[in-house]
Amino acid sequence: MMQIPFSPPDISEEEIKEVAEALRSGWITTGPKTKQLEKNIAEFCGGSSQKAVCLNSQTACAEMALRLLGVGEGDEVIVPAYTYTATASVVRHVGAKLVMIDCSDNGYEMDYNKLEQAITPATKVIIPVDLGGIPCDYDRIFEIVERKKSLFVPNSQLQKAMGRISVNADTAHAFGASRNGKMAGSIADFSSFSFHAVKNLTTAEGGVLTWNTIPGIDDEEIYKRLQLLSLHGQSKDALAKTKLGAWEYDIVDTYYKCNMTDVAAAIGLAQLRRYPNMLVRRKEIIEKFDNALKPLGIETLEHYNDTVCSSGHLYLTRIPNFSVEQRNDFIIKMAEKGVACNVHYKPLPMHTAYKKLGFDIKDYPNAYKRFENEVSLPLHTCLTDEQVEYIIKCYKEVLECC
Repeated sequence: MMQIPFSPPDISEEEIKEVAEALRSGWITTGPKTKQLEKNIAEFCGGSSQKAVCLNSQTACAEMALRLLGVGEGDEVIVPAYTYTATASVVRHVGAKLVMIDCSDNGYEMDYNKLEQAITPATKVIIPVDLGGIPCDYDRIFEIVERKKSLFVPNSQLQKAMGRISVNADTAHAFGASRNGKMAGSIADFSSFSFHAVKNLTTAEGGVLTWNTIPGIDDEEIYKRLQLLSLHGQSKDALAKTKLGAWEYDIVDTYYKCNMTDVAAAIGLAQLRRYPNMLVRRKEIIEKFDNALKPLGIETLEHYNDTVCSSGHLYLTRIPNFSVEQRNDFIIKMAEKGVACNVHYKPLPMHTAYKKLGFDIKDYPNAYKRFENEVSLPLHTCLTDEQVEYIIKCYKEVLECC
């Protein structure tokens, strides 16, 4: 019997060599490798600012974007109910009010009609989620934002410059994805990627924030501001302080500590060089799964079409007419055959933290329908063709006996 983990990191000798180089250099915190990774990612994503800031998680990136915008108490931020907690927790971190939107009745994205209805003068940010690596319908989102422009009440310099609600994409799954030929990271106003161990491209822990140029705002000033926010409000980073006689610094405000290290960035530099081939392999695996499972009536995400090219991060399946209990039993039986499966996601209103805030899953029926019969299959670049065929074989066998 094969043993197939859900999502192990794909680490080669290239990553090990880069990390060893960083360790031998004597510079292991934020330094030249982090700066190089930021540059390479900005070029990869093709944003109008050609800027990126690497931090220690996608969550930190998303929160720093909110703080950069001056979002806080009295403001509202709209998020989908069908996502991981990181999308929503950052809203609570800055003291803003969380507004949740149900899924559409035929997909995992927010119901865009309900999104439009939820916008008020207090709305400052919308956080769409590119679930599974598939970019949302940003054309539709920006159309809504433009239509609601007259309601917008800015309360910071950056918000005034934008003159509308900011679209801060949760692109945790979508590094390397595109929509209408535009790369994730260059579509939304701000995009927060995850480089966690289970993601397509990893730095063990880490993330990157990209943004598009805002008229009247200097991109370099945004970059400097993010450096301050992520490093205690210190006016110089450790690299700048190493210059002869340059020890002195100032603390301009009591900010946060969420910078990326050069050891982590070293992994990312090697991963980025390998990444185009990794994306190709993910597409091959998805096509094998689709060809085997769609004829069985299994609903899967559409990763590739004329509009969207996914990063192929997750392979979500929905088994028709299955209850939660049947779905859970299915996952157990797959595990007994050595195949680790998962669920993406348990909607936020089902979790204790969000129940305490007054959210109730009964108000999000479409999210619950998506959740109750969803099973995510292993999808990663460590999979061999033999293992892919074994996963398919096990899926079919378990489906027959359930």
